[in-house]
Amino acid sequence: MSEFTEQDLTGARFERVNLRDATLSEVSLKGAGLRGIDFSEAQIRAAWFYRTRLRGVELCDVQISGELQNVVVNGVDIAPLVEAELNRRTPDRAKMRPDDPDGFRQAWTILERLWEGTVARVRTFPEADLHRGVDDEWSFIQTLRHLNFASAAWVGRMILGNPYPWHQLDLPWDEAPKWADIPRDREARPTLDEVLAIRRDRQTMVRDVLASLTDEQLASKVTQTDPGWPQLENCPLKECLRTVLNEEWEHRLYAERDLTALEQESRIP
Repeated sequence: MSEFTEQDLTGARFERVNLRDATLSEVSLKGAGLRGIDFSEAQIRAAWFYRTRLRGVELCDVQISGELQNVVVNGVDIAPLVEAELNRRTPDRAKMRPDDPDGFRQAWTILERLWEGTVARVRTFPEADLHRGVDDEWSFIQTLRHLNFASAAWVGRMILGNPYPWHQLDLPWDEAPKWADIPRDREARPTLDEVLAIRRDRQTMVRDVLASLTDEQLASKVTQTDPGWPQLENCPLKECLRTVLNEEWEHRLYAERDLTALEQESRIP
């Protein structure tokens, strides 16, 4: 098996090359031209398709999960259609993009209520299942660890100004850089209650910030230049809070989806 690591192949030409079952990680194809490419059964994760043009393609039995903006299919921008349908299916989803303090407080109340139901559901599962991922996704406990990381990053660090708000069980996203001062032990196996104890503290932190949130604060910008992540200047405080809402909303859906898959698997004789 050939391996290409830390190589600059800018301008290289690949013609009649078989890359079946190959693994591409942290590879830049920016500006690349692809013609006659077979993506059948390909698994693509954490990919960026900004300003990508696909012509003469066949998309059949394809699943796409991600952020859609200005996605034009056969002359139709499908992003607003998808958004409208998702909001129709789950009306609370539209409340996750608030513009005023009361809207943020309402959104957080909804999220805490929904997560209470999810946690009640997961307590009916064997402990081992809480450490099992589905289709190479995070396990339920890893998902909670990541949400703890997200609230620490965007509220603890960016809004409250704590440069190192981390707990040793916090978990960044898989493709994140390996920061020296941010924990990332993906293989740790804490109990559900251990992770929930951290989560309660983080939820309280967010709830307290929202409880005192004013219109003036919401319109302000925050800066964090200490080493670590996020490291941003003049970031709208509103976007920090919206990031947390989005993480909480989307990852609960992923968790519920995977719990259903685990339930179905357990029924197979």
